[in-house]
Amino acid sequence: MNERIEKIKAFLKATPNDCFLNHALALEYVKAGDEESARKHFEINLAHDPGYVATYYHLGKLLERIGEQAAAISIYEKGMEQAKAAKDMHSYSELQNAYEELVD
Repeated sequence: MNERIEKIKAFLKATPNDCFLNHALALEYVKAGDEESARKHFEINLAHDPGYVATYYHLGKLLERIGEQAAAISIYEKGMEQAKAAKDMHSYSELQNAYEELVD
């Protein structure tokens, strides 16, 4: 696991704002149980490119796991807005389902 993290970090040195790489690194941190680092990289993505829709679902799930339900709800709402704007109805549906499970 650590080897994958190190490889992605090396790629990020060349392109630090690459949303795909930051997302991949965040997911590796999730697998490793390092929620703080995962959150940091998900948030880097949102700061750099709020239209990177994949980040919203995974960040929302992470926030749910660490007990930040209100923050997760907010992330899902923002993600649904972005998915709708991008006409990405698959992502919109996933975000909506996660949102509804949390608010019901």
